[in-house]
Amino acid sequence: MKKINVENKSKEFISILNTHFEGKVNLSRLKFISMFVFALCKVQTVGFEKLANAFDSKAQAESCLRRVQRFIAQFMLDSDLVAKLIFGLLPQKENLRLSIDRTNWKFGKTNINILMLGVTYKGVAFPLLFSMLDKRGNSNCRERIDLVNRFIRLFGTECIDCLMADREFVGDKWIEYLNENRIRYYIRIRNNFKIYVPHKNEEIKAAWLFKSLKFGEFVHYKRIVRMGSQLCYISGCKQKGKKKEEELLMIVSFNKPEQAQ
Repeated sequence: MKKINVENKSKEFISILNTHFEGKVNLSRLKFISMFVFALCKVQTVGFEKLANAFDSKAQAESCLRRVQRFIAQFMLDSDLVAKLIFGLLPQKENLRLSIDRTNWKFGKTNINILMLGVTYKGVAFPLLFSMLDKRGNSNCRERIDLVNRFIRLFGTECIDCLMADREFVGDKWIEYLNENRIRYYIRIRNNFKIYVPHKNEEIKAAWLFKSLKFGEFVHYKRIVRMGSQLCYISGCKQKGKKKEEELLMIVSFNKPEQAQ
């Protein structure tokens, strides 16, 4: 087995950090971040004491622990710089499929609610930008738009192939924003969601368009429909849900509905 020279790897990583952090973080902190990341890879936990014991340093574990604590408590690492670092390391920087999602849990009495924008690559979503929501429950249109605008400010729109999202991420103003910025989207909608079908001149539950679907079948509704005030396409399929029962999955999209599959 080839032996890895940790010191050389550390120097290489520090050089990468310095390049992508644009010289805005001093060398001492870059060395610490390098040791911190290497320790994370070793112990695969964020527990400070275990991390301190895994530091590649001649200092005592207690000294490393205090250093970790000071860094976390006192140093504010610019999240835009971290996003640029991750983006710079992506093997592909064009035709990116973005995913937006949210997670909410409690730490004691404190609500932790994170709205996250990531880049999907080979079935894995790499977190890129996030917002901490000062509330419980769903994100709103303004919060989503602000997050996507941050991405556009940092990386532009030319690199975006599409944006994917689950059932929480619907709403008239949100879809209008994506349409106006010509950001293609594939967003899942709930079964009871209502749409307007222009050629029938009626509003119906979206699920009715796919009531004859068989299990495993995927259908793209050929005609354009209206969701709120926005025109879009809709696709549906029957699949197994979490409870292993048949479940209807429906996706609205800006264009090319055949790619929703």
